[in-house]
Amino acid sequence: MEGIWKRLVSGGKGQPLKDTLNTYKAPTVASSNNTSVAHGTYSTMAMTTNQQTNTTSKYGIDDFQLIRTLGTGSFGRVFLSKLKKDGSIFAIKRLKKSVVIRQKQVDHITNEKSILRKISHPFLVKMYGTFKDDRYLYIIMEFVIGGEFFTYLRRCRHFDNDTARFYSAQVVLMFEYLHAKNIIYRDLKPENILIDKEGYLKLTDFGFAKIIEYRTFTLCGTPEYIAPEVLLNKGHGKPVDWWTLGILIYEMVVGFPPFYDDEPMGIYQKILAGKIFFPKYFDKNCKSLVKRLLTPDLTKRYGNLKGGVNDIKTHKWFYGYDFELLYEKKIQPPYIPKVKSHEDSSNFEEYPDSHEQPAVIAGNADPFIDW
Repeated sequence: MEGIWKRLVSGGKGQPLKDTLNTYKAPTVASSNNTSVAHGTYSTMAMTTNQQTNTTSKYGIDDFQLIRTLGTGSFGRVFLSKLKKDGSIFAIKRLKKSVVIRQKQVDHITNEKSILRKISHPFLVKMYGTFKDDRYLYIIMEFVIGGEFFTYLRRCRHFDNDTARFYSAQVVLMFEYLHAKNIIYRDLKPENILIDKEGYLKLTDFGFAKIIEYRTFTLCGTPEYIAPEVLLNKGHGKPVDWWTLGILIYEMVVGFPPFYDDEPMGIYQKILAGKIFFPKYFDKNCKSLVKRLLTPDLTKRYGNLKGGVNDIKTHKWFYGYDFELLYEKKIQPPYIPKVKSHEDSSNFEEYPDSHEQPAVIAGNADPFIDW
């Protein structure tokens, strides 16, 4: 057991637990000094209902106006951005090359781009292209105007049973789609979910997502949401995502995760102990599903049994729920964000400016030649 704690403290195999970029903890207006003078290649992606078609054209950061910061993280910032030639609005994720390299996250960032190019789903954020310069990597994504799900949940404190079910059902469809493509997400939490203009969810930040056939052993994720098999270094796969769904459902209903402590080590100990307290107001069918998702025994965890995702979709908590109507966005959301225009960013918080210039990474020192 001592070996487990040493591994967790060190981050495990040189992969530190990630301070995710898309938590959108607080945004502000970005000055023009945040732009870089170098140009890069912007690979556009024309999105259709059934497929993604890739075309390539030349763009650089000078082709965009960075309007304001939507969020920050250890690798950089996300900006509300406007394409100067036609006024199109995007969210541009700008990552510091030097920090990505120093924190040994090159593979994770490369995987994120690769996976975003492969996916197209109404509840997953769209990527429209990428480019780079000597200091930064850029990912051009759709601007999800409704703000953070994290902010909305904290404002409400917790959700009623029907609201929690509405949002949980969307996560079920997200994971069903990703797992069908052998993609595990591995970083579900309220901070990585956005709300679109219609009141539906969009999953973002695919930095920990990975294409796998069987199992992987990388330690990653957010402490409160890490599955026990990850902590025990037994190898993990798709079942970790169903564990995180159980954590999210509990947090939506109660207002905080089932395994909580002021220190990560205390959280890990509680996860391995496996004791969960359910308040009296917790719906009995919801409780039943959460317990089946939060079982350490993979042979009993819902989503990983013979019935697969259907065991979850046909559980009593989802009895009578029409997942097809949900996919088509034909179910009335409990909350629709207020927006004044297509570039309204008022649902995001303010953030202080930063004029920091990261180190130049170019030539043979640049591991992102093909970015």
